[in-house]
Amino acid sequence: MSKVIFITGAGRGLGTDIAREALSAGHQVVATGRRPEEVEKTLGGPQDNLLVTKLDITSLDDAEAAAQAAIDRFGRIDVLINNAGNFYAGYFEEITPEQMRRQFDTNLFGPMNVTRAVLPILRKQRDGHIITLSSSAGLIGQEFCVAYAASKFAVEGWMESLRYDVEPYNIRATVVEPGFFRTELLVDASTTWPEPTIADYAERTVATVAAWKGMNGQQGGDPAKLARALLTIADQADPPLRFVAGADAIEGVEAKAGELLAQAQASRELGGNLGHDDATA
Repeated sequence: MSKVIFITGAGRGLGTDIAREALSAGHQVVATGRRPEEVEKTLGGPQDNLLVTKLDITSLDDAEAAAQAAIDRFGRIDVLINNAGNFYAGYFEEITPEQMRRQFDTNLFGPMNVTRAVLPILRKQRDGHIITLSSSAGLIGQEFCVAYAASKFAVEGWMESLRYDVEPYNIRATVVEPGFFRTELLVDASTTWPEPTIADYAERTVATVAAWKGMNGQQGGDPAKLARALLTIADQADPPLRFVAGADAIEGVEAKAGELLAQAQASRELGGNLGHDDATA
């Protein structure tokens, strides 16, 4: 069945793949980006089933205007895919407070803005699906990813809790944890690379930046296949809360789950007996 699918960050990378796959599958697509002319050019120009509209996800006004444009054109929104994001790389001490806030503005508050604009539409319909792209770094802390991981860990908590808010209105919530896919996350337009400013970190920073840049274009995951998988989930009546995408991510999440279980068990003796004595009297 054809759906109206609203996609953020559709001008390049995974967002473009999602939009193309959705159009090919016969869906109606709202493809958004900060530069709509580039989005339209990337997707091949005007099409009956395509609405291209401006959206800077850090602007709630933009989000509300884009949601209204979708309703004006297609009459409803069935699936919101929060895809847009960026990456501030580096060690914590070399990431400025302003950069940390910008990371959260894009990766957490940006999807919140768009979801805030779309949710009233989904509630009125009593139907809808919110899919938000997180990362395996949203479940597993990694070196050189402190800002990115912090923002994605926050996305995980937001989406896991949002599920309970919207379930009574037949709105589903899915958070996606991709591993390494050959998207454009590591290009300079999406990644802010740190300048070595602290001598203790300088050698590691230079080596790590070179390694990450060398990885770009060599990642094992195929974003077109990921796009098709997301559309499969969007068609499910009972979609998963979490979708771990890529063999590398699945392996990492399984290991993290084992670590968490072991840590909980190791905490039992000291942490499991901290209640008031009168609570067990």
